[in-house]
Amino acid sequence: MSATFVEASRQSGSDPIDSDWLGWLKRELAPTSARKIRTAIIVAGAVLCVIISMALQVPELATSAYMVFFASKENKQLTTATGVGGVIALTIGIGATLLLYKFTYGHPELRIPGMAIALFLGMWLSRVLVLGPLGFLFGFVVAVSQSVGEAIPSPELLVRGLLWLWVALAYAIALTVVLNLLFLPDPPKAAEHPPKPKGLFVPDAFTNPAHVHFALKVTFAAMFCYIVYEAIDWSGIHTALITCTFIALESTEATLYKGTLRIVGCVIGGALALFSIVFLMPHMESIASLIVLVACASAIAGWVATGSQRISYAGLQLAFAFFYSVFQGYAPDTDLDNVRNRVVGILFGLLVIAFVFNYIWPEWSERGERHVR
Repeated sequence: MSATFVEASRQSGSDPIDSDWLGWLKRELAPTSARKIRTAIIVAGAVLCVIISMALQVPELATSAYMVFFASKENKQLTTATGVGGVIALTIGIGATLLLYKFTYGHPELRIPGMAIALFLGMWLSRVLVLGPLGFLFGFVVAVSQSVGEAIPSPELLVRGLLWLWVALAYAIALTVVLNLLFLPDPPKAAEHPPKPKGLFVPDAFTNPAHVHFALKVTFAAMFCYIVYEAIDWSGIHTALITCTFIALESTEATLYKGTLRIVGCVIGGALALFSIVFLMPHMESIASLIVLVACASAIAGWVATGSQRISYAGLQLAFAFFYSVFQGYAPDTDLDNVRNRVVGILFGLLVIAFVFNYIWPEWSERGERHVR
């Protein structure tokens, strides 16, 4: 993925795109039959998640809706593998964080180091495992779950919240896999199949110091953001921690390009949420009108997310910003502070990760000035 983002970054800075960026954007957003089908599946999944979560009072509605975008891939096989692996990693992560809380709940002097260790382990595994995203998901779930520990008034509520989080994520992933299996066409058979990787780890997993450096950099950036927003008592900008972990890629060049896509997506998603909260939601009287709003926003985000790697991540972030700004419970939120907090947190996280990746063990692509490997 890092190589793809590097190539996208180079092309986005080349003369043809600079001189005709509108033409480039039109080509990136051009309709195809596969794109229409994938977008329709994403819209259906997001709408069903909103209906199910509101009808059954499942917490974390925004997270469920966003997981439809996260789990949807370009073909059935990849979506199924992502879904199954994601649920397994999620289950292990929730179990690990419950076990960790047995020792850290009420003890921030233990919880914060435990959170940092989990985050380091997850980011290191994301580099050394053949199925890197599963290692990342494990570390991310444990670290983020630990980060909210002090806000929960009792262990019982904490356990209940974590188990409901598993339900909210697992059912959304399962729904996405089913929709893709039912409605996504089978791709044409390729003439040649790429060789399957052998073993669990990449060849240089235990010999390349860049893997450890990468994990240390991301952990430092994320924990710095966490300590800052906790110190100033502004937990609403917790998206800073999420930003540091989600945009981190192998090279500095790829990370900064991905960060740019995150800014663009979040600004557009935040603007859509702001417009909806101010002008549309005061006039909504039924779930039907809410479903229309969710479908429209999901269609915009889904269309971008089903594009090439040059723009697809912006679609995911558009959906992230919209859902997390609009939904803070079982009903649409009308508090504009949430929109502000999410955007501020994202921008803060981007500044921190950009500084860290530029000045601490920077990794550059082969065409860059410096490189580690």
